[in-house]
Amino acid sequence: MMSGSKPNEVGGEHNHTETVPQKGNARGVVIAVFVVLLLLIVGAVTGVMARGKDRSDLEKYTAANAAPTVDLVAPKQQGAGKEVILPGNMQAFTLAPIYARTTGYVRSWTHDIGSHVHKGELLAVIETPELDQQLAQAKADLETAKTNAGIAKVTSDRYQDLVQRNAVSQQDTDNAVSVTQARNAAVQAAEANVRRLQELVGFEHITAPFDGVITARNLDVGQLITATGATVTAGAGTNVSSRQVFDLSNVNKLRVFVNVPQMYTPEAKVGMTADLTLPQFPGKSFTGKLVRTANAVDPGTRTLLVEVDVENRTGELLPGSYTEVHLKSNGEIPVLIIPVTALILNADGLRVATVDAQNKAHMIPVTTGRDFGTTVEVLSGLNENQKVIANPADSLSEGDTVRVVEPNQNQKGNQ
Repeated sequence: MMSGSKPNEVGGEHNHTETVPQKGNARGVVIAVFVVLLLLIVGAVTGVMARGKDRSDLEKYTAANAAPTVDLVAPKQQGAGKEVILPGNMQAFTLAPIYARTTGYVRSWTHDIGSHVHKGELLAVIETPELDQQLAQAKADLETAKTNAGIAKVTSDRYQDLVQRNAVSQQDTDNAVSVTQARNAAVQAAEANVRRLQELVGFEHITAPFDGVITARNLDVGQLITATGATVTAGAGTNVSSRQVFDLSNVNKLRVFVNVPQMYTPEAKVGMTADLTLPQFPGKSFTGKLVRTANAVDPGTRTLLVEVDVENRTGELLPGSYTEVHLKSNGEIPVLIIPVTALILNADGLRVATVDAQNKAHMIPVTTGRDFGTTVEVLSGLNENQKVIANPADSLSEGDTVRVVEPNQNQKGNQ
């Protein structure tokens, strides 16, 4: 019995020791799976956060580097001697756009562009059959009015003679006198209408108002033109409005208009002489005289408008030409020098670009002087303490955001 019970005890103990490790292994597996899942979740969250940070950093980097990089240069001040050179525009001393004063068809024209004409010389003839008929009708109405006035006067004279004999009443006499006055007024109105139409008929002949040169011709034979301020209907409802038919210019003397910067206004004196140079006449200059100024500085451009007159008896100078006006000065004239590459030429004229504290670009109009090849004079529009973009892109516009790069940063980047 003793010996028989031992194996059972031993076997029971053996069975007990085998079940305990199985439960421990299951618990360990669960813990391991949980730890793995936790690590995966932590890794996923960490990866998402890292990618979000990388994306945010990339967006910030892209935004910071999307703006074009620009270099700024400061204008340099230097003396320009005792002469200032300013751009000027030549205009005819007298310019008259000629319009038609009556409506009709062009019968003929006698002068084309480039023709020299004298005052009163015939330029074109307009055919106005309707106006001619209106004048004939007005003349007939005038004759009728005169006849009626004559009858009324005879009647009035008779009544005034009869009233003295008490043959007619005073009332009838007064009526006859009033009718005579009315008929006389109708005659005056008819005469005025005839004169008006005669004046319009006279405008059938377009003549030169002064001696000059025809610079434009805008009519041809058979063309319908209308009086100034009138509109007619021609053909199938086509509106034909008035327009100038000739341009006449007196080019014996030319006006040159110059905008003088504010700093040079003390030098712009009436009576001073000025030398004019034109690109089509290299090495040659023309002498003009400053005859008048506006006596006021334009607040928009800070310039003084002056007029220089130049004789042009030979006809060498042409209206509309660009010229450089050399004004003499009594002292040293300071000017600003900037690189030519800093200039921006667009439809609004010459501009330079500056940058404010918020890195926004601003376009400033400037007036330039002499061109030295790589640099150019700036006569107005820019201050000495305003830095400009050295080489702005053609696409740069007002308010664009830019990134300013200092010269030393460029050198480090190149190294």
